[in-house]
Amino acid sequence: MAKVYEFLANGTEEVEALITVDILRRGGVDIRLVSTTGTEYIESSHGIVIKCDQMIEDSDFSDADMLLLPGGQPGTTHLLNHEGVRKAISAHYAADKKIGAICAAPMILGDLGILKGKKATCFPGCENGMIGAEYTRELYTIDGNIITGEGPAATFPYAYAILEMFVDKQVVENIKEGMRFNHLMGK
Repeated sequence: MAKVYEFLANGTEEVEALITVDILRRGGVDIRLVSTTGTEYIESSHGIVIKCDQMIEDSDFSDADMLLLPGGQPGTTHLLNHEGVRKAISAHYAADKKIGAICAAPMILGDLGILKGKKATCFPGCENGMIGAEYTRELYTIDGNIITGEGPAATFPYAYAILEMFVDKQVVENIKEGMRFNHLMGK
C-alpha cells in the first residue's frame, strides 16, 4: 500500500487538502495529515478546525511514496517558511520520489528549485513564484515525479490523477463513478 503524507498549516485551503485525502483513502492509499503548527490541530483558511494524524516534529518521512502540499493563504506562506517542510520536500525530491502541490503551493517547489525546467500549473497570479517552470495553465500538470494543480475547483481531477499513480485505472474510474464525478463532467 502506498504511503502519502500531506502537510497542513494554519490557513491551508481545506478543499484542496481534504478532497485529496478523501479520494486517496477511498482508493486504499495510506495518507496521513501532518500538522506543522506544533499541535495536532490546524485552522483552515475558512475557519474550519482540522485534526491531523500526526505532528511534523514526531514524523519520519523516509517511508513516504509521496509528499503533498495544499495551497491557500496564509497556509502556503506558513509551509514555505517551515524549515521541517522545506527539508522533507527537498530530501524527498533528491530521492526522486513523488511530490504534489496545488494552488499557491507550487511556489514552495519553485523556491526550493524543484521546478527548474519542468512544466507546472498553479493558481493564476502565482506563476511568478514557480521559479524556472513553464506555466501550463492546466487544471493539473504531471512532469516526471511532480504533479501540480491549479486551485480548489481542480482538486478532483488533481486527486484522481494522484490516485492513478498508485492504483489500477479501473479503481480510479469506479471511484469517479461512485462520487458522480463522471456525471458532473458529462460522461
